[in-house]
This record gives sequence, structure tokens and C-alpha cells, in this order.
Amino acid sequence: MTYPAFYDEAPRITVRDPLSDFLGAAEDGLMEYRYLDAVHLAGHSCPTVAGAWLMARAALRALYGDATPERGAVTVRMPSAPDEGVTGVMAQVFTLVTGAAADNGFHGIGGHFVRQGLLRYADNVPGEPITFHRRDNGKTVGVELDLRTVPPAPNLRELLVAAIDPAASATQRQTFADAWQGRVRKLLLEHADDAQVVRVTRVN
Repeated sequence: MTYPAFYDEAPRITVRDPLSDFLGAAEDGLMEYRYLDAVHLAGHSCPTVAGAWLMARAALRALYGDATPERGAVTVRMPSAPDEGVTGVMAQVFTLVTGAAADNGFHGIGGHFVRQGLLRYADNVPGEPITFHRRDNGKTVGVELDLRTVPPAPNLRELLVAAIDPAASATQRQTFADAWQGRVRKLLLEHADDAQVVRVTRVN
């Protein structure tokens, strides 16, 4: 598989999953997720997928500090319905990283390792952040994404119109793709720790 090289440069997220340890899927349950994993899940790379990746990373760092986050020990609350805007796409990335799943999640084994119901949706509450909550100590943080300081290329709209035309040349399509991924690259490599882009607030 060939993909943009910057995917490998993007921040990685290491978690410990007790379920993975219990079932022998990974030694000590330690798993490292890469941005490419989120791309595989979503089937594409865009500012929403990259933004959700950075939001999950920032939330776990705020909740766990220098300790390794525990996958399956965090609940996630989305302030919108799953079919509202990009809510569903972002939620899938959060599930990948945190293990928190909606009603279709894993039921657990003998009451342990339950993932079902750890990700919840609200009925469109404007202005509320996405919240991540540690189940063991109750610590909760809100995370918001603001892409205003990472704007798309000025001519992206024109490039899109040209590339989506059935008669578009390979060069036109590649030019659009490069411009599209250019914004994703800038977000992941230049703004991963930018508090103006990924805002984290303490809820309790």
C-alpha cells in the first residue's frame, strides 16, 4: 500500500488494553495506534479524521498525564446525534483509540471488559464540547476542534470542481489530492499540540 509519507510522521497513541492482554492479542495489552489506522478505519484521510485523532490524543494525555491510558476505561459523550454532520466519523475514531463503543459494542466476558454503551450521543446540544471521562477516578475533560487557523488552500474549491469532473485528467485529480492532504499534513505535523486548534478544558 502506498500512502503519503507524513502519515508515518504523525503523532502515535499508545494504550494498554486489558482485554487484549487477557486474550493474548498483545503482550501486556500494549498497543500503538498510528494515524494510518484511523485512515484504514474511515477509508479516507481528511481534516475531520485527523482532527478527531488529535482530539483523542489530547484527551487521553489530559486524563492520564505521563501514564499509559487504559483502553476501555474511558467513556465518551458526543454532544450531537450520530447522523449530525461529522459526528459519526469522529466517534468511530474515538472508538478505535479509546475502545468506547455505542450500543453495538462488545458485551464483555463475565462482566469484565465491557465496551458497549461507553460512547453516548446527545440530541444536538450547541456549544458543548465532546467529553472524555475516566471511569476509575471520575476525571472528565472537554475537547473542541477549531480549524480556523489551519485553513484549506485558497483554490481548493476550484481544484475540487475540476477533479470531480468525469473528464478530469490524472494531473487534475492529483493536484486536488495533494492540496487536500496538504491541509491534513499541516494539521497533524504543525498543530498537533496547538491549544488553539485542539482545546482541552477540565470539566470537573
